[in-house]
Amino acid sequence: MKTLLLALLATATPLAAQDYRQRLPQDEVIYFVLPDRFENGDTANDRGGLKGGPLTTGFDPTHKGFYHGGDLKGLTRRLDYIQGLGATAIWLGPIFKNKAVQGARGQESAGYHGYWITDFTTVDPHLGSEADLRAFITAAHGRGMKVYMDIIVNHTADVIQYRECAEGSPCPYRDRATYPYQRRGGVKGQPINAGFLGDDVQTAANFAKLTDPNYAYTPYVPAAEKNAKTPAWLNDPIYYHNRGNTSFEDESSTTGDFSGLDDLYTENPRVIAGMIDIYGSWIDRFGIDGFRIDTAKHVNPEFWRSFVPAMLARAQAKGIPNFHIFGEVTAGMDPGALARWTKIADYPAVLDFAFMNAVIQTVAENKPTRILSNLFEGDILYAKGEATADILPTFLGNHDHGRFARDVRVENPDASDDEILKRVELGHAMLLTLRGVPTVYSGDEQGFAGDGNDQDAREDMFASKVASYNDNKLVGTSKTTATDSFVTTHPLYREIATLARLRTANPALTRGRQVIRARGDAPGLFAVSRFDPATGREYVIAFNTSAKPLKQAVQVETASQRFATMAGACAPTAAAPGSLMLELPAFGYAVCAAESR
Repeated sequence: MKTLLLALLATATPLAAQDYRQRLPQDEVIYFVLPDRFENGDTANDRGGLKGGPLTTGFDPTHKGFYHGGDLKGLTRRLDYIQGLGATAIWLGPIFKNKAVQGARGQESAGYHGYWITDFTTVDPHLGSEADLRAFITAAHGRGMKVYMDIIVNHTADVIQYRECAEGSPCPYRDRATYPYQRRGGVKGQPINAGFLGDDVQTAANFAKLTDPNYAYTPYVPAAEKNAKTPAWLNDPIYYHNRGNTSFEDESSTTGDFSGLDDLYTENPRVIAGMIDIYGSWIDRFGIDGFRIDTAKHVNPEFWRSFVPAMLARAQAKGIPNFHIFGEVTAGMDPGALARWTKIADYPAVLDFAFMNAVIQTVAENKPTRILSNLFEGDILYAKGEATADILPTFLGNHDHGRFARDVRVENPDASDDEILKRVELGHAMLLTLRGVPTVYSGDEQGFAGDGNDQDAREDMFASKVASYNDNKLVGTSKTTATDSFVTTHPLYREIATLARLRTANPALTRGRQVIRARGDAPGLFAVSRFDPATGREYVIAFNTSAKPLKQAVQVETASQRFATMAGACAPTAAAPGSLMLELPAFGYAVCAAESR
């Protein structure tokens, strides 16, 4: 169905071939991977150096919530596969040393995902060593590929306990008004922390007066975990909010424990300085190229206004001029909710959940294409307007939300396998040609669909032993996850690889201004033009979200009179000055490049 003008691609100079340090954030195609679920390069580290069963070591390859054995050596071994997909940057799920197992009795799971950190200064032994990380980064950089680390400042592993809460029982959030910092256990309690002026006065002198952490609950560290965390200052409860579990609303969103995890007191200057030291060290030691920041909206904005500039300065000093920082703001299903954080917290970029939502609505849920135009018309809301929108990592699904292919299947239960594949391909075409930084979640290129979100969307790329993964029906193939999934002939792998190379070979698709050309109040045509920033050459990108073929004229520049087909099928000439006739099959797309001026 799709063709490419290979001669044009052959004469272009891919951005990936240039000095990778000089590429801008929007020049990249990102591949996101959880190392434990990718490839097992060294079975000797499967148990992380621990002895015993799964509840001690965290290793159980048959359980979707435990370590499966993937590691940094395996990831390094598969760089050919990742680069073959057209990826120019790898977003590496957290690799810091984690608490191997946590959770109430009978509900335990493991830290395979990397978000339960105990030691912020080194690599989790389940994933390998610092030498393995350095070898991976060196190998990636040698290929001209960037490496982004996934980092966490909001919380640590669940170590601190509250005497008021029995094991496994909920610890509801206790707010500042009812449990002020200056009283022990509530308004009527014994005076403590005399002279402390509250969170808003973020000076060392003020926080020196906060010496008693027993204002809401009575926190304590079990004797066996007294020194569980590194750096050592993280073991002191005074550096945590200790107010119970967040409800994800109002003040608890930034000062409550995220699912029981120890919530760091990020208003405290000592915590700010400590986190700058921790993550600055990773830049200094390993020369990484950016940070994806977990749970960004659950940290007070003032923290980011100190942390982000410090990281950018550290990277600049290391000779990394285009260090990319993007935060996770999960509630941002519309541009306004996301844009707010680029202003109140000075975030350079955030993950574009609004893009994901718009593509799901139009491609999976059969809603009007006007939803896509509404998304892009909101770009002006970001801190630097369209310049910020250009560097937002866009995506279709992830390890928390779940897989895009599942969204398509759930919303179209009677669709044929071929239709499901075409819809999933259409979503990826949008991802790889529209503004933003396309981010592919590992496994999507193999047709992974999952059973839901979280653990149900974290399938193994190497041969899986998890029954609930292996019974999944994949998209575009009859195979299952019971055998390894590094198939370079899969139709989604081929499509992504082709479009990724088309994107990186043509600056209009990475850095080009985007203008909406067509949208509607039903499924059907959505079209934009993107313009080469140096030559002004116009690229018309069109999508058909309906189950019927369409033929429709779209406006183009009057100077754009002859067109080359870059993907799909394009009319060779304009129908009239300023008008290009498009013909698209059901769920089809096209990229049409005007002659250079």
